[in-house]
Amino acid sequence: MKFVLAPLAGFTDAPFRRLCFEGGADLTYTEMVSAAAIAHGHAATQALLETMPGEGPLACQIFGANEADVACAAKFVSSLPVPWTELNLNAGCPMQKVTRAGAGAKLVEDPAKIHRLLVAMAENTALPVTLKTRLGPHPQNANVFEILDAAERAGAAGLTVHARYTSQLHGGATHLDVLAEVVRRAKIPVTGNGSVKDAASAAAMAATGVSGIMIGRAALANPSIFAELKGETVAKTKDELFKDHLNYILDYRPELAVLKLRTHLFRYFSGRPGAAALRARINNVHSLAEIASLGL
Repeated sequence: MKFVLAPLAGFTDAPFRRLCFEGGADLTYTEMVSAAAIAHGHAATQALLETMPGEGPLACQIFGANEADVACAAKFVSSLPVPWTELNLNAGCPMQKVTRAGAGAKLVEDPAKIHRLLVAMAENTALPVTLKTRLGPHPQNANVFEILDAAERAGAAGLTVHARYTSQLHGGATHLDVLAEVVRRAKIPVTGNGSVKDAASAAAMAATGVSGIMIGRAALANPSIFAELKGETVAKTKDELFKDHLNYILDYRPELAVLKLRTHLFRYFSGRPGAAALRARINNVHSLAEIASLGL
């Protein structure tokens, strides 16, 4: 069973991917990047594709609704000196800022368009092209089997399915029975995604027959969850993981350390005595010197 770090906007940057790889992830994804922004040469978007030494196998995920844009993005990403394992199209993000542009989970409503976008990508890269999607727009329209057919006809090398409907956003029950049927019908590898957070939920998803399990939010405060689910010994404490994460950020982009401390690194202390007071102190940090003064 392969365990994969999901693409998470604002979180799966190079330092965190490296930490998850060290914590047992077999594959990690970049943050979701805009094909339109890449096509227009947006520097901040291109920065999301930066890597650092020590990372493991890495995939790039893009989102877009325009064939010319995804073609351009595929060509650009492929030209980078990065040993990508695959190029993935997002057809599952339900956030309004993505769907209102016709991308992400909006694509679930139009399997034919997903097919065209995948073909446009495949024609502009030698990398394997894959798809991440959902079960359908809502329970009354479980069109994931049409999406599977569209992906296979486009030559997709794999499919990741978040076992929820777009209408559920990121909450509610996962529908593992539908995921199992996708696996049964698929001619390509299927990775499962959705609320895997411990051994029990991982075992339930594995029972569907998926070839891999993708983990997102559960990794944010525990980047060693991948090793734990493999039954491997985890040697590092939360404090050690925090220090490694901070040091990787300082090596990668020290100017981001304050922001990441406030939006991400505080999670290592959640649930511990004094966590609320520490969070308040962290929110008042404005410089690297002040980070050092916290004595973390």
